[in-house]
Amino acid sequence: MISCSPSRNTFQKENYIKRCADNGKKPNEAYIKMFEQANINKMAQEQDTEWQQNNMEYDLRTCDFMLAKVRSSESYSQNLYAAMCNRTFQKNEVWATLKNQTWSCSWRYAGGIIADMRVQGDYMDWYCSGIGGVIGGGSESSPEIEAAILARKNYVAESVVTDEIREDLFRLGWIVKDDTDHD
Repeated sequence: MISCSPSRNTFQKENYIKRCADNGKKPNEAYIKMFEQANINKMAQEQDTEWQQNNMEYDLRTCDFMLAKVRSSESYSQNLYAAMCNRTFQKNEVWATLKNQTWSCSWRYAGGIIADMRVQGDYMDWYCSGIGGVIGGGSESSPEIEAAILARKNYVAESVVTDEIREDLFRLGWIVKDDTDHD
């Protein structure tokens, strides 16, 4: 079964509704239905065996060992997100290599994959997380804030592939196409 976040693809719709409320306007129902239809279309697409072939997203979202790692570690989740950004991947199979079949995705889409794997949140929870920043705004400290700071110390910039991620993707059957691999 493919892992899916119940909140995936809700960020834009929820913010549209909030903007309308803030401006005293009623949301356009057709616009809201467009977001809902996009989710229905995506779920139908994910059931298509053609879509599942040579698709790293499908492999990630159905792989027990990768799902366990993503669900148990925020820093591992961020590292996997970062690895998918600005990178191209190829199935470690002869035909995929001969046909030069590759897989890649946008930063936003990578964030959505992580949200689906964690079964929580949306792409915005991960989007641009490698850029860094300050957590919290004051001198207050709590176990939650300290844990978040510690986790972010292990975050990497977008397009960085850690050794652990590279090894896990290889175990999954995928290789990272380095810049030197381009034609």
